[in-house]
Amino acid sequence: MKLIELHILQSFPVSCLNRDDMGSPKTAVFGGVKRARISSQCLKRAQRTLFRELLPEYAQGERTKLLATAFMRLIAQRGDEVKTGRDDLHLILAETWGKQDGKKKGGDGLPKATTLTYLSPAEMNAMIDAAVKCCTENPKTKNDDIKKAALKAVKGALSKDAADIALYGRMVANDASLTMEGAAMFSHAISTHKSEPELDFYSAVDDLQPDDESGAGMTGMLEFSSACYYRYIAVNVDLLKSHLKDVSDVQLQEILAAFIRSSLLAVPSARKNSMNACTVPSYVKGIVRQGHPIQLVNAFEQPVWSAEGITAPSIRALQSEFAKMKDIWGLSVDAEINLPENDLSTFVDTLACAIL
Repeated sequence: MKLIELHILQSFPVSCLNRDDMGSPKTAVFGGVKRARISSQCLKRAQRTLFRELLPEYAQGERTKLLATAFMRLIAQRGDEVKTGRDDLHLILAETWGKQDGKKKGGDGLPKATTLTYLSPAEMNAMIDAAVKCCTENPKTKNDDIKKAALKAVKGALSKDAADIALYGRMVANDASLTMEGAAMFSHAISTHKSEPELDFYSAVDDLQPDDESGAGMTGMLEFSSACYYRYIAVNVDLLKSHLKDVSDVQLQEILAAFIRSSLLAVPSARKNSMNACTVPSYVKGIVRQGHPIQLVNAFEQPVWSAEGITAPSIRALQSEFAKMKDIWGLSVDAEINLPENDLSTFVDTLACAIL
């Protein structure tokens, strides 16, 4: 497989970008010591949101339980074009993807699906077209036949508006043939060094409290961490091409460029107003090569620690690990480029154009 790989080092100051069920920053043990951690799911959500902002034409997928609402909205937009005499068509189409929970409803009173489903407008419109054709040819068509026709219409290659689905994938429990392996791979980000969560005691003043009355209006405790993280992101370019068969090479490069850019710039939004940990990566190694994905996380199996800080020795450890992979394991690359030795635009264009 042809891969684009990103090996990213990024320092975040006081923050809680990804918390567990107790509100504490997530952690992991690696190399025998506790590390700060940001889950791949958290990173993907931030990156997917920014990817959509950068390339809205190609990233229109919607992941939702409100399928009935989404189908009803599209049917209403198309007006007389979708006249079937079936007032429940939106419910039938929603049910093709899974069970609808009548007890849980959206703001419009329509049921929610029991699981999240990831669909693009083009896919949903294709399902509507197939359902309309069925009902037009035979007004007494059974619901199950409408569902079969609708699902058949979305099997196969994705439309170009679903590049996000091609990258991030989807799982459909009731029909494995609609499950799609995402072309993008994300590791959990872990700190290159030992990291223990710390406590922040805070207080808030009551503005209307009398001057002769002491004490805070409210007090509390929050946990936070600060760390230099290593994270790995890769794209299986061959798999992406197979998902998006109708996309040209130029369009594919545009999709990859937006994906790379959003991978480097996206930051999880948790506590962005109270802690504002927005930073950019300190170092990125970008690679285009053939083979299986390989992380360089073992560069940090022995925790980094230095009087000169964390980032500089982390960069040296990453470079050393990469050199070892080339020398010992014969890792070969088609293209290689680093940040900050190059500017962002050059970095992105070099990797996106090297796929041809």
